[in-house]
Amino acid sequence: MMEGFGMHGWGMGWGWIIGLIILVLIIWLVVWSVNQNKGVNQSSEKSPLDILKERYARGEIDKEEFEEKKKDLM
Repeated sequence: MMEGFGMHGWGMGWGWIIGLIILVLIIWLVVWSVNQNKGVNQSSEKSPLDILKERYARGEIDKEEFEEKKKDLM
């Protein structure tokens, strides 16, 4: 009879601790993945001058317009 009581007592005690640890790990993984995604988005943003250079390279604007807009940005 004591053996059964002891097993249930330890099992219930460790059960909530393990559940709490799993919950903390899940929250940590979600926060970590969100932060990883933010880092990717920030590094891929282009400056206005980069965008202007790309437009000039594609032929959307001519040299005169490029130089005017470049002066505005500087």
